Amino acid sequence: MTITGRFVLVAFLGTLPVALYPGAVSILIWSGALVAAAGLDLALAASPRKTGLSRELPDSVRLTEACTSALRVRNYSRRRLRADVREAWQPSAGAVDPVHHVSVPTGEARQILVKLFPERRGHLRVEHVTIRSFGPLGLAARQVSVPAPGLLRVLPPFHSKRHLPSKLRRLRELDGRAAVQIRGAGTEFDSLRDYVRGDDVRSIDWRATARRRDTVVRTWRPERDRRVVIVLDTSRTSAARINDEPRLDTSMEAALLLAVLAQRGGDRVDFLAFDRRPRARVDSAAKGNLLNSLVKAMAPLEAELIEADWSRVPAQIRSISSHRSLVVLLTSLDSGAVEEGLLPVLAGLTSQHVVVVASVSDPRLDEMRGERQSAADVYRAAAAERALLDRAAVTAQFRQLGAEVVDAAPQELPPQLADMYIRLKAAGRL
Repeated sequence: MTITGRFVLVAFLGTLPVALYPGAVSILIWSGALVAAAGLDLALAASPRKTGLSRELPDSVRLTEACTSALRVRNYSRRRLRADVREAWQPSAGAVDPVHHVSVPTGEARQILVKLFPERRGHLRVEHVTIRSFGPLGLAARQVSVPAPGLLRVLPPFHSKRHLPSKLRRLRELDGRAAVQIRGAGTEFDSLRDYVRGDDVRSIDWRATARRRDTVVRTWRPERDRRVVIVLDTSRTSAARINDEPRLDTSMEAALLLAVLAQRGGDRVDFLAFDRRPRARVDSAAKGNLLNSLVKAMAPLEAELIEADWSRVPAQIRSISSHRSLVVLLTSLDSGAVEEGLLPVLAGLTSQHVVVVASVSDPRLDEMRGERQSAADVYRAAAAERALLDRAAVTAQFRQLGAEVVDAAPQELPPQLADMYIRLKAAGRL
């Protein structure tokens, strides 16, 4: 090795000063030795291509909840596998520890657990796993990316579920199953009872009164088995972020609370996500748990950067229900998009159905309207005032056409929409 080093030195260094000769030889010797050792180490490294991968993932997880991805690595080579294994999850999956070092003897397997904290709703995918196999000395490694596809469905969080017990209690009181009896609510006949002071005289059953020779009134209960059609707008206006959350996600929360409440109230619920074509649909006649079907249908939905074609919505609703129904439109009250799209078709909808338009308002507009510290603040306040006036004008137009409007901040929209459903049910309008 030394002789070879000397000849290489003479050939390449030529006329360099003699003083540099001993140090250069030492460096060259050590470099050659290191290269030889690395080559030997690489030859002794297990082939990363001779590995078997199997993955276990939960079918779904709710946003803000954690889950674990289990990857099993089996060594089919004739040498021990000493490797760094890296799972290629997308950043929004929130993988805490995607890289693990494993040592797997021949013919054996090891399991790698990766904690995931998803940061966004939807379908999260992993396509491959990168394996870097080291030799015994750790000087060199072989690396390859092996296909190992996986899919994790991240469901909407359904934070508004906390409002469900109180709304169901009000619904039970309305339906007469609790201790409180609401007289005159609904239009379906329930039973007969004696007249008491304060009862509506229109509820008197004159035939029963004549038979019993005492004043008897009919009691009513809210209608059941009515159709509730929830239409979720997935067009460009649903992409706007309000309180650091897309309008689409807030609308989903409101739709979930209303759907579960209406189903518990004995009504049939249908869901449609639409912009220019149906993006998702859940049929009330479908078997299985309604909430589970809804969150699975909503999980992959994203706002489409196109205008909604509201002219196609009446036909979609007719395909769902040919009878009078409660139609809830979860959309935006932005004047430009509404005046050109929804307003022309709203009159036809309200003539056939009970229509509720629900929208997320931006609390920041009220804050900006009150700020007057600088000239820039004054301009922003004027713009906020203009936006609020346009919103109020659109709301007035909707109500003139016979639609109910729920316009509330993100945290308030789900419970207020549920309250609107209960009021309509109590008034016998469904």
